[in-house]
Amino acid sequence: MLSRTADSIYWIARYTERAENVARLLDVTHRMSLLPGNDARGYWGAALSANGLDEAYQEKFGEFTAAHVVRFMVLDDDNPSSIRTCLRSARENAHAVRGVITTEFWETLNATWIEMRDVKLARLHGAALAELCEWVKFRSHQARGVVAGTMLRDEAYQFNVLGAFLERADNTARILDVKYDPLAPEPRPGNEYYEWGALLRSVSAFEIYRRVYRDIITPVRVAELLVMRADMPRSLRACMDQVHSTLRTIANSQSTETERRAGKLHAELHYGNMRQILRGGLHAMLTDFLDRTADLGNRISADFLIP
Repeated sequence: MLSRTADSIYWIARYTERAENVARLLDVTHRMSLLPGNDARGYWGAALSANGLDEAYQEKFGEFTAAHVVRFMVLDDDNPSSIRTCLRSARENAHAVRGVITTEFWETLNATWIEMRDVKLARLHGAALAELCEWVKFRSHQARGVVAGTMLRDEAYQFNVLGAFLERADNTARILDVKYDPLAPEPRPGNEYYEWGALLRSVSAFEIYRRVYRDIITPVRVAELLVMRADMPRSLRACMDQVHSTLRTIANSQSTETERRAGKLHAELHYGNMRQILRGGLHAMLTDFLDRTADLGNRISADFLIP
């Protein structure tokens, strides 16, 4: 496969997944900011920190306010990680490889962008914001379903899977990092159930938690579920299972070191111990994980895509 084609398909998946992840982060931030006694301004600032957007936001808006953060993360064309920018970029990459992807996949991405293009600022508050976040998640689910149901299991499909799961791993680590430490040490009386519930819902894990543990929500189990559980679809381990196996499938003569690094990270998650990780500091572990997945992304670009 041509590097340019692989690059476009890889980034279709990453941009689509990123749009969904931003919607998830906004949704959980909105829910938590409404709880009595919480620092709403701090939650909106943390949402920007999770995506490394603090400086860009402050240069444009200054003070953290819910309205400005939502506008910046949903509609801002100057923000490369805004939902609008991600969905437009996914559509543009799909247009560039129109002859490689299926008609159903193209029509799904194109229709999503057309609807997103018409979203107005007035739709970005209260219940309307929650509805928009749900719509973005639904369109991302639909795109993945179309890929699973219509694409040939060739290299194009493998690069789509690789992009989606690398992006998902990055998001789960970010949202767990930014939400876990403020909640775990000093839960607010009366709010802790709703805060942990909102965190789990942000990664579609609330019902899974109930089925797996059948008990009250505790910080250690939340971390274990989102880091170590191979059967939790958005956990770090589940994502790295897919990334590592996909890299083995598409391996070429120069990707040996990339595959080795992915395998090492995968093995650490596979054989790790959650309580030892928590004793060493979850933040340190997640920061290291984000650095290593960023390194994998750079190496994948150098090995297979357009540098």
